[in-house]
Amino acid sequence: MIRLMSFSQCVDYIRSDYYRITGRRGDSLLRMFFAGILDVGFRFLFWWRLSKCTNPLVGGVSRLMYRLVGQMAHIDIQRDTEMGYGILIAHGGPVVINSSAVIGDNVDIFQNATIGSSFFHAAHIGNNVYIGPNVCIVEDVKIGDGVTIGAGAVVVKDVEAGMTVAGNPARVISHKEPGRLVWRRWNKEWNKHK
Repeated sequence: MIRLMSFSQCVDYIRSDYYRITGRRGDSLLRMFFAGILDVGFRFLFWWRLSKCTNPLVGGVSRLMYRLVGQMAHIDIQRDTEMGYGILIAHGGPVVINSSAVIGDNVDIFQNATIGSSFFHAAHIGNNVYIGPNVCIVEDVKIGDGVTIGAGAVVVKDVEAGMTVAGNPARVISHKEPGRLVWRRWNKEWNKHK
């Protein structure tokens, strides 16, 4: 089920995504649009966030734009997917995320990542998680806060908070410095509309 939001709430989410790529949090919506236009991941998230707006005109135009940008960038994330503040889709697509996935705040998702499920029971991903290139997270697994998933990993089991995993199937390789690769973390206290 799609969680619709007011325009102001949508802007808070956009501001959090923008902060992750620029480090600035006080810019206007128009400035964010133009400054982030070259970043394909932000461009997709900009329209994806606005597609959840309760305003019928903004929501309708944004649904069309997010689909168009998603097709061009090979990013497939449905409107009813739950994603928190400060999502960073680095290097664009292809990225595929099942609509039943739940993604926390300040999550980095790199190219060729798949968070999938055949039966609509996809992963629950915590806050401050780094998902490297070519990662597959399969079915209903729980990824804890501060987890780092190395490039090419195939995650088929739960990963405890603060772990670094890699390989196929993914195995714990370290538990030092949880979340060390997630920079510019958005703080919910900065939201203007709570």
